[in-house]
Amino acid sequence: MDEIVDTPSAILASAAMLLRQRTFDDISYADLAEIADVSERTIYRRFPTRSHLLEALGRWIEAEYFPVLDVRTPAEFREAVRARFRAYDAEPAFAFVAARGGALSPTADDPAAPITEAIVAMIEAAAPNLNRRDARRAAASVRYFVSPMFWARMRTGFDMSADETFGVFDLTLRRVLPAATEANRAA
Repeated sequence: MDEIVDTPSAILASAAMLLRQRTFDDISYADLAEIADVSERTIYRRFPTRSHLLEALGRWIEAEYFPVLDVRTPAEFREAVRARFRAYDAEPAFAFVAARGGALSPTADDPAAPITEAIVAMIEAAAPNLNRRDARRAAASVRYFVSPMFWARMRTGFDMSADETFGVFDLTLRRVLPAATEANRAA
């Protein structure tokens, strides 16, 4: 019986393999086709532009290399984020591609990233009385501060380590949740 091959995942795994040797900008569709053992046409059908490829690769890398644990409380969430920033430091080439892919305007109708769902669930558990608007605002703020884009900015702009970046995130989380709760009470 033939094994079912997930072609997009095989292409993205091949791209990740190439990232260990060169930058994303140095990976051609021809190189990718050779490594993935598919035609260039197949790659263009799945990822019509480099933006499509970069966005999909960023999501794939986040799912494969930087998974988010199932967390419910701010304390669990903090520890998961600390581990995530350390994982970014351990695989900076992957983290920078995830950051670049996450910075693009969406090119596909993919559902929300699992980390977004984890943040929304954590905020609902930590501040159940927040109205929908304030919960979304708090989730959006927290989502940015746990993103690879934030890590990349702190690393390149301020030469911060994972633990220093976590310190900035932790300070933000400690301010965003109470501020959102107070704004909700005042409304």
